[in-house]
Amino acid sequence: MNFHGTEVRQKALALLREGVRNADVARQLNVPAGTVGKWLHLDRSKRGECPGRPARTCPRCADVALDEIAYAYLLGLYLGDGYIVQWSGHRSPSLVITCDDSWPGLMDECERAMRAVFPGNSVCRAGKAGCHDVKLCSNHLHCLFPQHAPGKKHERRIALEPWQQRIVDAHPWQFIRGLVHSDGCRLTNWTTRLIAGDKKRYEYPRYFFTNLSSDIRRLYTNTLDKVGVQWKQANSRNISVARKAAVALMDAHVGPKY
Repeated sequence: MNFHGTEVRQKALALLREGVRNADVARQLNVPAGTVGKWLHLDRSKRGECPGRPARTCPRCADVALDEIAYAYLLGLYLGDGYIVQWSGHRSPSLVITCDDSWPGLMDECERAMRAVFPGNSVCRAGKAGCHDVKLCSNHLHCLFPQHAPGKKHERRIALEPWQQRIVDAHPWQFIRGLVHSDGCRLTNWTTRLIAGDKKRYEYPRYFFTNLSSDIRRLYTNTLDKVGVQWKQANSRNISVARKAAVALMDAHVGPKY
């Protein structure tokens, strides 16, 4: 196998930038034409010159804008039903959000958020039994989701970085929506009361959020506190919102899954 050093590669790039054809550069420097083509593609991609594809940049690594509203929502989805994985044979890690097929609107919203946060990356869906994985690949996933680490989320510490907390503080409802859309629900409870000797049934709406991680539950309840939503700990892993005024706030900003 022939290895071509930095000097040969730089000579090739210099000729290519002058407009010399790939085949002529390969012949002149005794380098396979495929290698020359790869060098050219990587060079053009690095400089943002690939036709039809914008340069892939990272708001944490470069001075580019981040859609903070979409990010706050996507962060909630990630903490609930998302994970980052490095597939065998793939150069870049993948962000995967698992969405139940019962809620196609949420799946669409998840995809829109991914495209807004990573505008230069492709998003796809992979079907599984009863659900779809909404996925994208990026070398900068760890920059935007520093909570990623080996092991299950509920078995390790989960805390927001200061810059993430600033975004959540600026867009708390989007973060709450992401969490509820992943690990929450809006349901109707009922009870009976005896009035004038007659037993009557009363129904009332309630929001539940269920997560094994006490850290993630705390992020949820801290954010509820900031927007004035009353909540209570229903059990060891469930947060309930049932007060009429609190449910009305949740309905105005979150609503049932769709």
